[in-house]
Amino acid sequence: MPCIAEHFNDDFIIEPFAVEKKLSYINVRKSSGPDSIPNWVLRDNSLWLAEPVCAIFNVSLREGVVPTVWKQANVVPIPKTHPPIVIESDLRPISLTCTLSKILESFVGCHIIETVRNKLDKRQYGALKGRSTTHALIDLLHHWHHALDNNETVRAIFIDYAKAFDHVDHSTVVRKLYDFGVHNVLIRWVCSFLTQRVQRVKLSDCFSEWLLLKGSMPQGTWLGPLIFVLLIDDLSTGCMLHKFIDDSTLSEFFKKGEPSSMDVYFNNVVEWSRANLMNINYKKTKEMLLGAVNSNEISQLIVDGNTIARVSVYKLLGVHVECNLKWSSHVDYICAKASSRLFFLKQLKKCSTSIADMLHFYIAVIRPVLEYACPVWHTSITNEQCHHLESVQRRAVYIINGLTNDYTTFCIINNLPSLYERRCDLSKRFFNNSVLPSASCLHYLLPSRRDTDVIAKLRNPNVYCLPTARTERYKHSFLNFALEHFM
Repeated sequence: MPCIAEHFNDDFIIEPFAVEKKLSYINVRKSSGPDSIPNWVLRDNSLWLAEPVCAIFNVSLREGVVPTVWKQANVVPIPKTHPPIVIESDLRPISLTCTLSKILESFVGCHIIETVRNKLDKRQYGALKGRSTTHALIDLLHHWHHALDNNETVRAIFIDYAKAFDHVDHSTVVRKLYDFGVHNVLIRWVCSFLTQRVQRVKLSDCFSEWLLLKGSMPQGTWLGPLIFVLLIDDLSTGCMLHKFIDDSTLSEFFKKGEPSSMDVYFNNVVEWSRANLMNINYKKTKEMLLGAVNSNEISQLIVDGNTIARVSVYKLLGVHVECNLKWSSHVDYICAKASSRLFFLKQLKKCSTSIADMLHFYIAVIRPVLEYACPVWHTSITNEQCHHLESVQRRAVYIINGLTNDYTTFCIINNLPSLYERRCDLSKRFFNNSVLPSASCLHYLLPSRRDTDVIAKLRNPNVYCLPTARTERYKHSFLNFALEHFM
């Protein structure tokens, strides 16, 4: 790694009040890193620790050197499936690093973001403020709905990288930081942050030996996702591409009878991956066809002897997407997942837990499962699916309350709205944020505004020109439905 010696920029000086603020907001429920400093010590003594910690931070930035202990990590294997069967594929290694290191990373990361914010791919929705899986899914599905409404076929490829963070090449990262115009002081610090990192596996109170890393980006650090976003930013294919950190989705639209060029687009991804030392996991990479198309007319993709499997349902960013853009699979999945958590509610009931505490558990642990990314699918589900969702909350209330009050009375007394009301409110708030040009990455999807003079003469004016929808499916997609009902 190059060593860059130059005058320290005063813009990068960290002030004690900023350090004190971050120390005071430390989550004490999280485990400490390899330095074994309890998080409660840092938080409760933030006022007195701010100045010495700030001095260490500034010296680290000025000298471009990260303390050795801050480059150590305890790796905790988190199961992807229950129970895990194969170590290589069923476990996700999360690196538990020192809390002080994460705080310094956040300062460095903010400086990097200021430099690259306006240069990043507009369809990268991961690890960036004001962007989420919900934004990514709504953007993607809006284009799919629009294409299907125009009698086009959609061919989508969901790309999965094998151990994406473990295959990050440090030299490639540094080169791309230069290309983005990141300041040399920050690049020098990142070089020190990436090199000579060591980690050990932690299982309960047992530790393995330390292992020196020759590459990779530790998962669980503040900078990890941001660095990967910069790494994958120049991935382009020639067709529409949506990204959420390492999850990439290619979308091709073509009329009936036209040939598909997805093999060319996918080969572009393969070439980029090879050039950047990333490995595509062909077993988990899937293809989906949407629209009135005979799947036999479109041959499957075969790359390096690997056939990309074609599926009718795919779990994308936590949401099950079907080739017919209906939501039966997703509703069944989240109802089953939430229902399985009712077991814990029953255990709390047996322990004579108060109604208030059980209700808090339901709101904090069970209800979020039923509401995840709800703006994406709320406007398109059927009445039957809506009742299926409500039945889970009814069961939870029955467990909490027994037969003391009926369901409606209990909800009124405890200010517990129905799931339908909650989804409507969440969807409306999400849309209202999307209307703000400076606050949302989805504002570009909105149609043009109508003339104010015309609006003033109408009894039920719409601020935006409502798009023409040929099918009910497109009419009930999130943005079209929101423009008609939420304005």
